[in-house]
Amino acid sequence: MRVVAAAVVVDGHLLTVSKQAAPDVFYLPGGKPDGDEPEIDTLLRELTEELQVQPVGAEPYLVVEAPAALEAVPMRMSVYRCDLSAPPQRAAEIAAVHWCTGEEPAGGRLAPAVRDAVVPRLREDGLLVGATTSAVP
Repeated sequence: MRVVAAAVVVDGHLLTVSKQAAPDVFYLPGGKPDGDEPEIDTLLRELTEELQVQPVGAEPYLVVEAPAALEAVPMRMSVYRCDLSAPPQRAAEIAAVHWCTGEEPAGGRLAPAVRDAVVPRLREDGLLVGATTSAVP
């Protein structure tokens, strides 16, 4: 399974989202390409659908190969670092939006690929700070 996701970090906090199908699991915003859709087009479409924003300055950051959190099938996730055109607003299948430091969100857990690959890389690059999480309704 191919996935394209955004790593958005603001003031040392990583943007994560949960979906209505699994409200206790937090992922990077993004999704699967439609057919042969280019990755950057997938990122634009998914962020617009899920959070009513557009990626700004998207740059390839990391490729993660790991089992998908829910489907338990092999996943290749292309992660892009970017900013957002506006504050994120829940839309489509998004249940919650959390800004976290990489610790497990209150009442939930980070998807393994985020917890085990993305968060360590962001910490290594000095982009995550602190040890608390905060929810954005």
